[in-house]
Amino acid sequence: MSLKEFVKERRKLLKLTQPELAGKAGVGLRFMRELEGGKETLRIDKVNQVLKLFGHQLTPTPTTSKKDTK
Repeated sequence: MSLKEFVKERRKLLKLTQPELAGKAGVGLRFMRELEGGKETLRIDKVNQVLKLFGHQLTPTPTTSKKDTK
């Protein structure tokens, strides 16, 4: 599951709007829209502020293809 899908799914499970989640996480509404929109460049600290509300954080994960690690 992608980051944008994860955040959107969790937000909807909590029945929160983007502005509500942004307020609870202490980030701007524009950032929330960019996060859920799949923007490729986001500040990790702000992403973690949002993920913290769901009991998660960004961590390194292995890629699915061995050729990606060369």
